[in-house]
Parts: sequence; C-alpha cells; structure tokens
Amino acid sequence: MSKRAMLPRLAGLCGVIGPIISLSSIAIAIAYTPRFNWVTWALSDLGVHEAALIFNSGLIIGGVLTTIFAIGLMQILSEKFLGFLGTFTLILSTISLCAIGVFPESAGRIHFYVSVSFFVLLVISLFLIGGALILEASRYLGIFSILASVVAGAAWAIPHQGVAIPEIIASVAGSVLAIVLGIKLLQGQVKHR
Repeated sequence: MSKRAMLPRLAGLCGVIGPIISLSSIAIAIAYTPRFNWVTWALSDLGVHEAALIFNSGLIIGGVLTTIFAIGLMQILSEKFLGFLGTFTLILSTISLCAIGVFPESAGRIHFYVSVSFFVLLVISLFLIGGALILEASRYLGIFSILASVVAGAAWAIPHQGVAIPEIIASVAGSVLAIVLGIKLLQGQVKHR
C-alpha cells in the first residue's frame, strides 16, 4: 500500500481516536472538579482548576489527532473548491482546539479568541464539508454533516449564563461526525465519485 493510500486510513483512525480522547478528558476533568456547574461555567473553566492538566492535555492531543484526520479528509475532498474550503476550515478549527489547551483561561484574552475560533470554524467547516460530501462522495454523509453543523450552531441559541451546555453540544456534534467519517475512511468508503 502506497503512502498516499495509507493517509486516509491513518486519518480515519485519528478521526475516531481524537474526539474520544478530547471528550474523555472533558468527562474526567468534570469528575475531578466537584464545583463544576453546567449552567454557570464554561468547559474552559476546567482548564484552570483541579483537573487542568487532564483537560488541557486531552484537548491538545485530541486536537492534534483530529488535525491529522482533517488532513486525510482534505486529500479526498480537495479536488473541488468546496471540499478544499471545508477541510481547510476544519484544519483551522482543530488547530484552535489545540490552542484552547495550550492557552487556558489563565493565559488571558488569547484564550477567548482561540475558543471562539474553534466553535465558529467548527460550525462552518461541518456545513461546507457536508456540501462537499453531497457533491463529491456521499449524499447521506453530506446531509449528516450539515445536520451536525445545524445542531452545533443551534446550541448557541439556548439561553444560558455560562457556555458549557452549548460547548458540549457543539463538541459532541462535531465529534460524532468525525467518528462516523473516521470509520468510513478506515473502511475505504469515503472516496471521490
């Protein structure tokens, strides 16, 4: 198997493992932070409390792995501009996820910028990738991706004091899509028409 043929499979594996690591680190950090409150906190608050190392390192590792996934997906979808734009935006989003762990709330204003970048770019990338999948690879996966984008974006319409609830909804929506696409890449089922 050539290196070019191996990248989608490696990317698929990273698309499954990366989100699981990120979500698991969030869950473990919550378990180790008894004061955590879904209504008034942001998930990023976990990055400066009892389980900061678990939370921040989980986001960095998960972000790196998900970046590899996005690069592999780009190899498949970049023949058309929409696919390139969607996967490039996803890469920027995954880099922002790493940056949330590198620059926790204690780092100051930069944390706000990378956090907002992650969520905004995530919603945009899922929508664009959905369009690209409909045009290039799979109508059903494309519709699923657009639905994940809608869920991730609509989560922010929920009235809230803190942002932990919309953050976890958007994160789970993006993670579920990455895991599904990761499995499809591992199986060789996402390819050009």
